[in-house]
Amino acid sequence: MLKKPKILVVGSMVMDIIISTSIFPNSGETILGQSFRTAPGGKGLNQAVQAARMGSSVTMIGRKGNDSFGTELLAAATESGVDTSLVTTDIETSSAVGNIILEMAEGQHTKNRIIVVPGANMTIAAQHIACVETIIKDYDMVILQLEIPMEINEMVAKIGYDNGVKVMLNSAPSAPLSDEFLSHISIISPNEHEVYDLTGVKIRINEDGSAIEEDISKAVNVLLDKGIENVIITLGCNGAVVANKDFYCQKPCVFVKNAVDPTAAGDSFVGAFCTGYCAGLSMGDALDLANHTASITVSRMGAIPSLPTVDEVYSLMETKKFSGFDTNILKELY
Repeated sequence: MLKKPKILVVGSMVMDIIISTSIFPNSGETILGQSFRTAPGGKGLNQAVQAARMGSSVTMIGRKGNDSFGTELLAAATESGVDTSLVTTDIETSSAVGNIILEMAEGQHTKNRIIVVPGANMTIAAQHIACVETIIKDYDMVILQLEIPMEINEMVAKIGYDNGVKVMLNSAPSAPLSDEFLSHISIISPNEHEVYDLTGVKIRINEDGSAIEEDISKAVNVLLDKGIENVIITLGCNGAVVANKDFYCQKPCVFVKNAVDPTAAGDSFVGAFCTGYCAGLSMGDALDLANHTASITVSRMGAIPSLPTVDEVYSLMETKKFSGFDTNILKELY
């Protein structure tokens, strides 16, 4: 029987400005795009919303601007059941925006290029997280990313570590991380590019397209040697790996016919994994849950609009004839 997780997310909120095109422009080149729209997102908000849609009780700490984008970002969180009472407003700085360009060429997987202007996300200061000291023990896990000031992440991670609360770090976008910070992390989840920046280990690809396990294991061990308890490496079409000193498990990617937008897939993965793991699933089972969840996300456009509910994930697992854990228990989270 699963329990309803309580998760604290300290992180970013970003309004995505999305343009689709058949080909990325070269330097100095102007092309005609295919479509334009906006959608609420940001790694922190995406992960908070996905965890909430999967059945977690989620509280978010973040900063927004005093503008229409900030209002929309807050509404997207509350509509999904995220407690936003600890989100504060900066009256001098705009809400963060992300410029997303999608290359959608016929017969090819969609590619993206993203520029984030962090805005109010980078104004989070010590006074905005002072409450973490008193509330942290109410939560099963705190989730962090790297779209807010590094010192704030470091402070929150230490508070979690000192109080015996699991800390998940989604180490994106890639940035240098101190050994002290990493020693306070319970679970880290880089992709293959971020893991190279963190470890210097390049995960090579076999002739059949699979990732070389020796490289994965080497990268995992480098991170474990830094004091991190558990390592997840997401490998795109090669699925994902979760490992610690005593355990190693690789799960395959869950393929869908119409992969139209990879935006927020990693965040969807994190929100689902943390929910499953904190609810009582094993790490391997939580990885399966996360892979199925992320596969739905890539089949839809945008960030928040693409994040599925637990019922949608349950339905996909039934359709795919998933034979791992009893998927009926997912409904217990709601």
